[in-house]
Amino acid sequence: MIRIEDLSRYYQMGPTVVKAIDHISATIDEGEFVSIVGPSGSGKSTLMNIIGCLDSPTEGDYFLAGESVAGLSSDRLAEIRNRYIGFVFQNFNLLPRETAVENVELPMIYAGIPSRERRERAMEILRRVQLEGRENHIPNELSGGQRQRVAIARALAVNPKILLADEPTGALDTRTGAEIIALFEELYRDGVTIIIVTHDNELARKARRVIQIRDGKILKDLPAEEWRP
Repeated sequence: MIRIEDLSRYYQMGPTVVKAIDHISATIDEGEFVSIVGPSGSGKSTLMNIIGCLDSPTEGDYFLAGESVAGLSSDRLAEIRNRYIGFVFQNFNLLPRETAVENVELPMIYAGIPSRERRERAMEILRRVQLEGRENHIPNELSGGQRQRVAIARALAVNPKILLADEPTGALDTRTGAEIIALFEELYRDGVTIIIVTHDNELARKARRVIQIRDGKILKDLPAEEWRP
């Protein structure tokens, strides 16, 4: 599903070149559950942005579902994002004046799905993430965990091949975070490729594989049961 080869991303900060990602290579197969871990400044967020087609590498190749995307235009990257990737963010990024079902419908509007079909699908996905009865509540009427469930439902709206989650439990208490991770595990069992970007070592171990980043390089790439920070 994902193949990166000798990938680098550099930033010019005045006279200094910052090597956020420095010549890394890795593959992630369809249906894997992977954590990308590292401290602040390690390069994991930059790697997430490249995997999510939100940024392009300075050097190297990135193949998504067999297609080279490293040098594509921003419009083409947007098309690929909409087709393959669902995003879940730490702060939910929901539209505050729209209901849960309306938030879930949003990516389907961009995809051109007819009104009745997208409403039925949004309701179905909200039931899947255990929000039946909360479909018509706006975000400030929902708990943090419920808002994250809405965000996950929205990410699933157009059947993405990859669910990319950036610190998905960072704004949640321990119990609610555990519920969200249980939901990710259920989605993984259903065949969704899940990539979680986190600095939380306990969360990282919930995946099946851990890629540890430090100073823009891959330090470790191991099955989760073998990984130690």
